[in-house]
Amino acid sequence: MSVETTELVLVGRWSAFDRMSGKEVHDMLRLRQDIFVVEQGCAFPDIDGKDPEALHFRLFDEVADTLVGALRVFLPEAGSRVARIGRVVMRAEYRGGGRGRMLMEAGLAKVRELVPSAEIELSAQSHLHAFYAGLGFKSCSQEYLEDGIPHVDMVLQP
Repeated sequence: MSVETTELVLVGRWSAFDRMSGKEVHDMLRLRQDIFVVEQGCAFPDIDGKDPEALHFRLFDEVADTLVGALRVFLPEAGSRVARIGRVVMRAEYRGGGRGRMLMEAGLAKVRELVPSAEIELSAQSHLHAFYAGLGFKSCSQEYLEDGIPHVDMVLQP
């Protein structure tokens, strides 16, 4: 009897937008398009002009040489103590097994490293409310529609 196993080696990388190669930007935007626009059937302006202002965390499967997840972080602007995490995305075949948690924990750790006293906000798709609540986020709005998908604003206190 033979058993084949595929080793999964996930590696995360932080980058400022202007430090990413053209291919890296393409792959990140393609992943977001594949999930948000195609899978979720939501035509919206993902390329919103804000990526150059954000720090980007990208999660790679090194064995398959594939980008599997990403998120972006906005640090507080001058005079504010509110950071924001957004565009959290995970390739469908990599969901489960705590990989989404790994992605979010990297984002939370980066904010805490750079601005320990920051509140962290996000706009969660409502079906992921429990996932974000499990990371300590609390709802701070009523449910609303954004691009035809139910969302709720959430915040994590320092």
